[in-house]
Amino acid sequence: MNSKLLQRAVEVELYLPESLLGNETIHLLLVNDGQDLAQMDVEGHLYNLYAKQKATIIVVGIKAGEERLLEYGVANRPDFMNRGCKANLNMGFVLQELLPFVTQQTGLKFNGKKAIAGFSLGGLTAFDIAWHHSHIFDLVGVFSGSFWWRKKDLADGYSDDDRILHAMIAETAEKPELKFWLMSGTEDEKADRNHNFIIDSIDDTIDVVKELLKKGYKRPEDIFYYEKVGGKHDVPTWDKAFPKFLEWAFVK
Repeated sequence: MNSKLLQRAVEVELYLPESLLGNETIHLLLVNDGQDLAQMDVEGHLYNLYAKQKATIIVVGIKAGEERLLEYGVANRPDFMNRGCKANLNMGFVLQELLPFVTQQTGLKFNGKKAIAGFSLGGLTAFDIAWHHSHIFDLVGVFSGSFWWRKKDLADGYSDDDRILHAMIAETAEKPELKFWLMSGTEDEKADRNHNFIIDSIDDTIDVVKELLKKGYKRPEDIFYYEKVGGKHDVPTWDKAFPKFLEWAFVK
């Protein structure tokens, strides 16, 4: 599809059941970094749920473009290298162009839950979009999210207060009606900024959970944190976690 906002063609991939009776509750899941879905057994995961009559889910994989580092991020809050400077345009694309396109292409009425998810930087972006549009999305899934996203370089006197998404949560006056599924792997990376023997990706994700708890969200009702032992920052890890997310989001 062509996006006027992003001024480029955006490739999307739709995963649909072969046949629908017309009386199903149909859920919608948008996935950032949809190019990674090609290496995952998404069809198998969805079929397992559909065959067991647990849930009917339409998945839309949004493939990232060449300007991924500019289009992904936290809208209107670029990082210290000005990455994410087009995140607001990407957010507009998802809401104003993609959602109507999906409805038009499928001809379906999404009468179930609406979710957005993503991997790594795509996960950070999914969180940002859902956070600001909880009237559209019911829940968000983040796999190995880039919650380190910061406004100051480590070499320039960085502190944890410079993390952009954490600050965004804290500064938001209202409490969006959302549920959160956050995943990290114990081998997601090796970096340990504060030398506490816990890798940064886990630290940053747990700190997101803490900020959400301060807002009044509850565990496990609103927040599910999944720490995969041996999990890495790669597609095979996310593929193994994906069915757990689907079950949590659309079945439980």
